[in-house]
Amino acid sequence: MPAAPHALDETFLALPLHALADAALARARALGATHADFRLERNRSASWRLRDARTAGTSDTTDLGYAVRVVHDGAWGFASGVDLTMDAAARVAAQAVAMAKLSAKVIRAAGADERIELADEPAHPDRTWVSAYEINPFDVPDADKTALLAEWSARLLDADGVAHADASLLTVQENKFYADTAGTSTTQQRVRLHPQLTAVAVDPTSGDFDSMRTLAPPAGRGWEYLTGDHWDWAGELARLPEYLAEKMHAPGVEPGAYDLVVDPSNLWLTIHESIGHATELDRALGYEAAYAGTSFATFDQLGKLAYGSALMNVTGDRTAEHGLATIGYDDEGVAAQSWDLIKDGTLVGYQLDRRIAKLTGFARSNGCAYADSPAHVPVQRMANVSLQPAPEGPSTEELIAGVERGIYVVGDRSWSIDMQRYNFQFTGQRFFRIENGRLAGQLRDVAYQASTTDFWGSMSAVGGPDTYVLGGAFNCGKAQPGQVAAVSHGCPSALFEGVNILNTTQEAGR
Repeated sequence: MPAAPHALDETFLALPLHALADAALARARALGATHADFRLERNRSASWRLRDARTAGTSDTTDLGYAVRVVHDGAWGFASGVDLTMDAAARVAAQAVAMAKLSAKVIRAAGADERIELADEPAHPDRTWVSAYEINPFDVPDADKTALLAEWSARLLDADGVAHADASLLTVQENKFYADTAGTSTTQQRVRLHPQLTAVAVDPTSGDFDSMRTLAPPAGRGWEYLTGDHWDWAGELARLPEYLAEKMHAPGVEPGAYDLVVDPSNLWLTIHESIGHATELDRALGYEAAYAGTSFATFDQLGKLAYGSALMNVTGDRTAEHGLATIGYDDEGVAAQSWDLIKDGTLVGYQLDRRIAKLTGFARSNGCAYADSPAHVPVQRMANVSLQPAPEGPSTEELIAGVERGIYVVGDRSWSIDMQRYNFQFTGQRFFRIENGRLAGQLRDVAYQASTTDFWGSMSAVGGPDTYVLGGAFNCGKAQPGQVAAVSHGCPSALFEGVNILNTTQEAGR
C-alpha cells in the first residue's frame, strides 16, 4: 500500500481505545463468547451547498461511539454504546452476549441448525493505516471552501445560457479502532470528498429546461483535489455551458440498435449496479434480499457463468490508491486485498466477509465487512469493483473512429435495474451522435437498455490505461436498518455493439 503523508489524528488517539477494548473483550470472554470484536469510531461529515453563488446550507456533524459484536453458542450478538468508561464497555459486551443467547434460542426454536463460524484470518496486532491525501479538508477554513465554490459558481453564471448554478462539497474524516479476541488491533483514518457543480439552462420562450453536472468523481483525496492538478476544473467549468447550450437544441434520439462508446464517467455506474452488487455473495446466496434484491449470479455458477466477452476482466480491490472503499483492514480485522471477480469474461470470484467465506468453503475473507457507524453491525459491503483496461488498448478517440453509426455516452444520470441485477436501463449527462467515425452533435432523451450478460457480452473493444478513470459514489445503500458506504469503480472507455436505445420522452408518453 502507498505510504500516506499524515499521522493519525491525535485527538482520536487520546481516547482510551485499548482500555475500552480490553474491558469489553475480557467481559465477553468471561461470559463464554467464542469470538468477540470491539470497534470504536469517530466519523465527522461536513457539507456546503450554494445556489447561484450564495450559501444555501451547511452542516458539520460528528458521530462518536463504540460497538461490541460476539459469537456465542453459534449465534451473533451485538450492542453499542457511547459512554467511554471501562464499566460501560463491559456492560455493552454483556448486552451483546445476552443478545446472542436470545438469538440462539430463537434460531433453535425455529428448527434452524446453522451456526455462525468465521473464516480464519491471521492476527494483525498494533497496525495503523491512513489513506492517501495531502491536505485534510477539515484543516481548511470554511470560508475558503465557500469562496472557492462561489467563484466556480460565478464562472458558470457568467456564461451565456446558464440561468442557475448549484454547487456542493461533501467531506468526511473517518477514524476507526478495532480489536478482537484473536489478537488483532488496528487504528485507521480515511479522508474523502465529493465536489459537484451543476449548470441549469431555461428557455424563456418555451419554458424548457435542462441541466448538466461536472464529471469530476468523488475521491479518497484531500483538499488538493480541488486546488491541484488532479482534475482540470477550469477546463470543465469552461466547457460545461457550451455542452449544455448545445444539448438544449439537440434533436431527440431515434430509437433502435446502436454501437455505443461508453465513457468511464458513465460506465462506472453500470459496473456498480450490474457487477458490483451482483457479485456480493450474501446477495447471490439470498441472505440480502429486502434492500435492492438478490443476484442472478448465483453461487452454483462460479467458474461457469459467461458474464461478458473475453475482453472483460473485473477486480474487487480494497487497496486502490484514492479509492473510496480503500482501507487497510476491514471491520472484521481482515487485511485489504485485490482479487479477480471476472476473468476473461467468466465469473471467478465474489465479495466476501468472514462468515460468508466460511459458509461457502473459501479459506479466507477478502475483507468486505463494513459498518457505517458505531451503532450499526458490520455487513458485507462492496469493494472498489473495477473493469481493467487493455494494456495496449485504444484511446477514446480511436474507439469512436471505428464506429460507423453509434453514440458516445458521457456522464451518469438516472438508472433502473431489476431485483436480480439483470435487466437494466441507464441514461447519462450528454450523448453525441457518431457518424462514420466522427462526433456529429449531441442527442437528447437517450437511454440504453440491456440485460447484464448481453450488454457485457457485446463489449468488442476496451480502452487502454490512458482512458482509465476511477469513478464512484458516496451513497451506496444496503441492509436493514439501512447503511450507506462510499465506493469507487475504475474503468476505461469501452465499445459495445448493437445495444438497444430508447427515446425517454417517447417512452414516457406511452
